[in-house]
Amino acid sequence: MKKHGVLNREIAHVLARLGHTDTIVIADCGLPVPDQTKCIDVSLSLGTPGVLQVVRTLLEDMEVEAVTVAEEMERNNKRIFMEMQNDFTSSNVLKVPHEELKEAAKDAKAVIRTGEATPYSNFILHAGVIF
Repeated sequence: MKKHGVLNREIAHVLARLGHTDTIVIADCGLPVPDQTKCIDVSLSLGTPGVLQVVRTLLEDMEVEAVTVAEEMERNNKRIFMEMQNDFTSSNVLKVPHEELKEAAKDAKAVIRTGEATPYSNFILHAGVIF
């Protein structure tokens, strides 16, 4: 049995297959996921788990060189936006319109759907390299 890191076997599999610049999406429960995109649903109930809990767990196991969020997050979800700044430096946070984020999500290796139920709580994590 795995002892450390991400225990969810589907997420661990996706992380192990990521290459430099590949992306995964950590999504709130409302983000539409295209049929052709792998969706790993970890939602248990409305709000659980929260998107930041999942992002922080992945940051322990994944090299992230940048994160993309919707520019609307800063205005419409100040709590998540402020907390996110504890995890990422402003130099590696890319802000795009929400519609552009949804388009970019189509190219992700996977979408991890959480129970988060606050507006614009979606993160695209861009894989970095460890060397």
